[in-house]
Amino acid sequence: MTRPSAIVVGVGAEQGIGAAVCRRFAAEGYHVFVAGRTPAKIDQVVATIRAAGNSAEAVPTDVTVEADVIALFDRAMADTADHAPADVVVSNTGNNAIIDFRELTAAQFEDFWRVGCFGGFLVGREAARRLVPLGRGTVIFTGASGSLRGKPGFAHFAAAKAGLRMLSQSMAREYGPQGIHVAHVLIDGGVDGERVRKFVPALAEAKGEGGLLDVDAIADTYWHLHCQHPSAWTQEIDLRPFKEPY
Repeated sequence: MTRPSAIVVGVGAEQGIGAAVCRRFAAEGYHVFVAGRTPAKIDQVVATIRAAGNSAEAVPTDVTVEADVIALFDRAMADTADHAPADVVVSNTGNNAIIDFRELTAAQFEDFWRVGCFGGFLVGREAARRLVPLGRGTVIFTGASGSLRGKPGFAHFAAAKAGLRMLSQSMAREYGPQGIHVAHVLIDGGVDGERVRKFVPALAEAKGEGGLLDVDAIADTYWHLHCQHPSAWTQEIDLRPFKEPY
């Protein structure tokens, strides 16, 4: 039987949202195109999926490079004996850092925008180009609470994520009536992944047990979004630990 397939862009460390989403869809029988900038990381994610008896392949992709994104979709939308054209696209790219607004350089601002917003545009545009003719499909963007409120030291991040949120809303309104489910997942809180554990371990310790979002629990939400009946689609959902103030 030909497997359905999914594209997950912005995959990094195994203990991260992108990798968890890859594992979740693979466990449901999908062939997953694991796309990210670091070959060693995406190869490890693929190895883990295959070790579990599931299907995936690594596709090195820089989401800010238009040719890379187009090549990824060309590969994933091919109808082969092993898998059908992808009908799920997850855009999980993003970066973060605290930078004093007075010290923020033009190059830094542009870099955050290119990764957090422009990359989402390239992925979303290619998804629309390929899925609209099929009349079906799911496109999910990983967002952040920064898209709703800009905090001190995060102007660059908030600007990029706010742009991504508007992009997702415009796509949903334009392509929902054509059978494409576009959703925006707003991550409101620290994620219990490699980035936090490695670079800000004090945050993980301060939050304590249950104070960070579990990556596999996040991935469950992505799967449930894809499975929603078209009469009750979610356009935006916010996820946070039960301890998180808001």
